[in-house]
Amino acid sequence: MASVVVQTRLDIPMSDDQFKANTPSIPLRKPYGSMDLISTKTPPHHGRHSKDTKWWVVLNLAFQSIGIVYGDIGTSPLYVYSSTFSNGIKDKDDVLGVLSLVFYTLTLLPMIKYVFIVLRATDNGEGGTFALYSLICRYAKVSLIPNQQAEDRQVSNYTLELPSKRLKLASVLKSSLEKSKFAKLFLLLITMLGTSMVIGDSILTPSISVLSAVGGVKEATSALTQDMIAGISIVILVFLFMIQRFGTSKVGYTFAPILSLWFILIGGIGFYNIIKHDTTVLKAINPIYIVEYFIRNKKDAWVSLGGVVLCTTGGEALFADVGHFSVRSIQVSMCSMVYPALILAYTGQSAYLRQYPDSASDAFFKSVPGPMYWPMFVVSILASVIASQAMISGTFSVVHQSLSLGCFPRVKVVHTSANHEGQVYIPEINYFLMLACVGVTSGFKTTVKIGNAYGIAVVFVMTLTSALLVLIMIMIWKTNIFLIILYVVTIGFVELMYLSSVLYKFTLGGYLPLAFSAFLMTVMYVWNNVYRRKYHYELDHMISPARLTEIFTNKNMSRIPGLAMFYSELVQGIPPIFEHYVSNVPALHSIIVFVSMKSLHVNKVPAEERYFFRRVEPRTLFAFQCAVRYGYNDVREVAFEETLITRLKEFIQEETWMQIQTLSIGGKMTESGRESDREIEHNEISKAKLAKEEKLREIMEQEIEQVEKAWEEVGIVYLIGQNEVIASKESNVMKRILVDYAYNLLRRNLRQSEAVFDIPHKRMLKVGMTYQL
Repeated sequence: MASVVVQTRLDIPMSDDQFKANTPSIPLRKPYGSMDLISTKTPPHHGRHSKDTKWWVVLNLAFQSIGIVYGDIGTSPLYVYSSTFSNGIKDKDDVLGVLSLVFYTLTLLPMIKYVFIVLRATDNGEGGTFALYSLICRYAKVSLIPNQQAEDRQVSNYTLELPSKRLKLASVLKSSLEKSKFAKLFLLLITMLGTSMVIGDSILTPSISVLSAVGGVKEATSALTQDMIAGISIVILVFLFMIQRFGTSKVGYTFAPILSLWFILIGGIGFYNIIKHDTTVLKAINPIYIVEYFIRNKKDAWVSLGGVVLCTTGGEALFADVGHFSVRSIQVSMCSMVYPALILAYTGQSAYLRQYPDSASDAFFKSVPGPMYWPMFVVSILASVIASQAMISGTFSVVHQSLSLGCFPRVKVVHTSANHEGQVYIPEINYFLMLACVGVTSGFKTTVKIGNAYGIAVVFVMTLTSALLVLIMIMIWKTNIFLIILYVVTIGFVELMYLSSVLYKFTLGGYLPLAFSAFLMTVMYVWNNVYRRKYHYELDHMISPARLTEIFTNKNMSRIPGLAMFYSELVQGIPPIFEHYVSNVPALHSIIVFVSMKSLHVNKVPAEERYFFRRVEPRTLFAFQCAVRYGYNDVREVAFEETLITRLKEFIQEETWMQIQTLSIGGKMTESGRESDREIEHNEISKAKLAKEEKLREIMEQEIEQVEKAWEEVGIVYLIGQNEVIASKESNVMKRILVDYAYNLLRRNLRQSEAVFDIPHKRMLKVGMTYQL
């Protein structure tokens, strides 16, 4: 039997201490198939074969990750030098300064920051901005929606493994965040901003990657104009977005070996260029050339940082896609192939530019040896498509996460893989990205202009990730304060320098990602703000237990056969719309289940821990409340109703078993207190206990039979609220615009609840009610 979380009464929310105090100390049996939630040890490996198998799995994942994770950062050599030297090379030693900048930037940000620090902050293996936010929400009570339950901490993936050493700074910071409403809102807003920037990045990555690759054809023929190259790029982009509905795995895994070939080729050509053109570029490892570059070029050197930072594109994608692989496999692939290939590629281009400084505008293809031109051109096109695919699929995952946490309007989510639950396709987002990519490509036409916009998206996301990471270092990891200061002084300072440079190019195209982010953040904030207001309204107006009993016992209220599922956002208590329903329809089904879909700040909730039932007292009402708990990467079961009915029957069995156990403990306590009584009285107590146990079993069997009959013979009726949301009369102008116009515009033009929950229309009954917020 699967494990079902049991709660026998419908009560007000309890704190953790209250929950522990009110939980009976009963030795619960361990259900079949359940996991030991206390022990976190893994079985030891025996013999050499186990170790070899483990490393083979890591190496296999490392190879796969090369084709999926590194497309963005791998194709950056196509456009970094053309963006950095947009005004040409004034001094040959400037090439050494830029190469030194590229070397230390690649080492410090993608390698040290992301591969060895940020990847430690995964949420049970999942990465991304929302994963960091979820970690913080689980440790500190900073969520703006009060739907947390003490029982949520019993979910296997929810608990954080914390160091035993407690630091005062962590407690102070945690307390400050929990007490400050502004801090909670600020955390949510920067998470939304980071998500918006990732979506903006997925608009610019396909545009600049494909345009750079197609632009290489100019080396073979001068007959193609820039408009023609932009047109060919648009055709490729439209084709790329049109095949998204077939699933990311069919696109990504099919061409994964291509990117491995790409890294081998760019690394080999880079090594060839170093030997042939200028081996002295290797001295760029000395950072003194960075200092001389800034002394020589002053402001121009600072402005050029906006091009240099493009060598780090894909760092956030690396973090977001780690859930498809493992931390160790990412580290192996980065250190063994990706990082060396990129260093060789940039060093080789630098050696070529030292000899041919006039070729900076198209350094990549000009530095390719003649016989290798066409193979490199074909592989670069495929690599740019794969890089674009990685960002597009990453955007689908990010939107799915934000949708699960109530931070994005309802959109259709299609799960494209039966083997990989995280692979999703969102039609509305796909077409939005396609139109935006086509618009950017046709509007800018050159990689230099797109690079100005691209840099802002890249650096903003990196900076926001660092801000959230510092909070995790202080509160959760409890890192030594000197190491935190070292991180801020080095990596934080470098990121702020790059941010100041890319912001300088605001009028040259940098406004584009900020405009995209402002639009997306507005949409996300409007939806989340009204979502929170609706939840607080239902919480303030939920039906009291006394009023609920009065409704059920009303003589004019008839009970009809069947099972009704009443959908609501409220996880504890009965929503006000239920009273509105019974005031218009004086009939209730024999079994009532109040269902609420609840998203936890965790990536996945094990299936056996997903359904949390409570009985609405008294028992004669035959009503239940069920919180269906999902992680932000979970998918809704295909046979949801059938699973819920099965879990309901298991809950009734477990509840009865707990009552019998409690009765047995009570009987033993009574017997131990009456050891001197006569044996005849002892027998009477035993008979009474057995009679009560038999009565409980009989009630249990009747209830299970009634559930099965309602499910099989009558069926389920779905009651769903269709709430009209308006601003209250005393609301100010901003609130009226937000609720009456912005939110209702989104609600009317996007998917409704029944489409999201996949409710059959023939068995659905909508209940209308107006909420004045």
